[in-house]
Amino acid sequence: MKIINITNDSIKLGQAMKLTNLVEKGADAKFLLQKNLVKVNGEIEVRRGRKLYVGDVFSFYGKNVKIVK
Repeated sequence: MKIINITNDSIKLGQAMKLTNLVEKGADAKFLLQKNLVKVNGEIEVRRGRKLYVGDVFSFYGKNVKIVK
């Protein structure tokens, strides 16, 4: 499992996907989200702007990423 260490209270899902090098651009994240390929805390997510908080886990293609502070 990958870890993203944030300094603020939250991070947007699209930004988190770019930070982990799962996508190169926000448009790539939007495409994957529209195809129902991304889950947040086990639920399919389609919003690139979804805020992730400490303890949240998102995943796609079998890769899990946890948000920590």
